Amino acid sequence: MTDTASFPEDIGLILKEQRESKGLSKTELASLSNRVREVIYRLEAGQESTVSSLMAVTRALGLRIRFERAGMPTMEELAERFARDDDDAA
Repeated sequence: MTDTASFPEDIGLILKEQRESKGLSKTELASLSNRVREVIYRLEAGQESTVSSLMAVTRALGLRIRFERAGMPTMEELAERFARDDDDAA
């Protein structure tokens, strides 16, 4: 599995997909990561959280974060991101 995140919401989608693929509820993931359920809601929504919480949740999901050089988001990435905003508003 290799996913690329250019926006906080991308991280949230990846975390949610991984949680659901493992059949975990938000409460179960929170327990596994020693965090409160609110942390899971915030991360999956792409909202502010701490780095330590993000790391705890990714570890609980059996994931790790890798950094690589990247330029600015592509036009396609920006279009996809704004399309998601439009979908949420509808």
